[in-house]
Amino acid sequence: MPKLSFPKEKISILLLEGIHDNAVADLADHGYANVTRLPKALDEQDLIEQLAGVHMLGIRSRSQLTEKVLREADKLMAIGCFCIGTNQVNLPVARRLGIPVFNAPHSNTRSVAELVMGEIIMLMRGIWDKSRIVHEGGWMKSAKDSYEIRGKVLGIVGYGHIGTQLSIIAEALGMRVRFFDVQKKLALGNAQSCRTLDELLTLSDVVSLHVPDTAQTRNMIGPEQLKAMKKGSYLINAARGSIIDIDALADALKSRHVLGAAIDVFPEEPAGDADEFVSPLRNLPNVILTPHIGGSTIEAQANIGNEVARKLIEYSDNGSTMGAVNFPEVQLPVRESGVRFLHIHANVPGILRKLNEVFSSRGLNMAAQYLQTDPEIGYVVFDVDGEVDDQEILADIRAIDGTLRARVLYDRRA
Repeated sequence: MPKLSFPKEKISILLLEGIHDNAVADLADHGYANVTRLPKALDEQDLIEQLAGVHMLGIRSRSQLTEKVLREADKLMAIGCFCIGTNQVNLPVARRLGIPVFNAPHSNTRSVAELVMGEIIMLMRGIWDKSRIVHEGGWMKSAKDSYEIRGKVLGIVGYGHIGTQLSIIAEALGMRVRFFDVQKKLALGNAQSCRTLDELLTLSDVVSLHVPDTAQTRNMIGPEQLKAMKKGSYLINAARGSIIDIDALADALKSRHVLGAAIDVFPEEPAGDADEFVSPLRNLPNVILTPHIGGSTIEAQANIGNEVARKLIEYSDNGSTMGAVNFPEVQLPVRESGVRFLHIHANVPGILRKLNEVFSSRGLNMAAQYLQTDPEIGYVVFDVDGEVDDQEILADIRAIDGTLRARVLYDRRA
């Protein structure tokens, strides 16, 4: 067994917001048993207090990791977002502090695609309003504005993991699929790409949005785009709340230019279950509003638990940063011998030379070196053989100007 710089049983892990048992099981299987679990998100001050002495943190979407929280968490070395988004974390500050942030961008793909497919059927049959009327004691047996999905055109904006999964399901049910993506994508099945967003909007009976939150996608569906949609079409957003101009959508629904909508994400969402949800879309006919649950299935949460726990384990065990959203990505092999050092530093000239001098001045053999940088920081891993005084070397590399963090990961010398 390798000698670890810090025993796994002493690595403190805090998991918030009811993260799935799979994450805890995976961590325990790899020797990480010092885990504290809390069922809910914490406010800023309580979170700061709970993070005292914590090395790895797991959160979902409600925990807000502000600059103040991150700077107070002096032991924190990695963050796992057990969800798709990472907007709840101040990523630039985490990067400058040398803290990689991991998420699970694809584990709930199927869950979101299934929800959207179900909503397409419900919207085109007017099920939402008919069900509500029956619950209230009424009876509206009518085929008005009730359509089969077979033969209708589904326009998918963003042909990534969720968009392609939705494309396959929709085509299997008889829909004709068109898609638009800013990057060239290979069409699956009989799907066809559109040259522009406007072309897709004018062709589609149903438009479903599956794009990230970027400067280019914010309010990408506004008054002009809604006007370009086919009269009597439907709009679905299970991606990001910033994509649609909600007031413009409400106007389009009231005029019946858009015949129905299903919205799972919103520009402003309640902080907790007890807070009121406020939106101009409330109480409009044939509008399905759901509380950001596109990926909230047992299967998705189980998959997310496995995926993010694995990334945290690989970083802690091996130094690999693949999948980090704010950090240079390095895929590292497991070596059977030697000592592994990790060094995170500001990306300025001369630091790598100074690091190499620490090892070369001692006549040590550098078995391997891995370096990746981004405009702000550099991440370098050294595998060293020979007679290594790891604590002396660690003190020297920490003393180099520009160092953010440094540690010995393991010692596999016989």
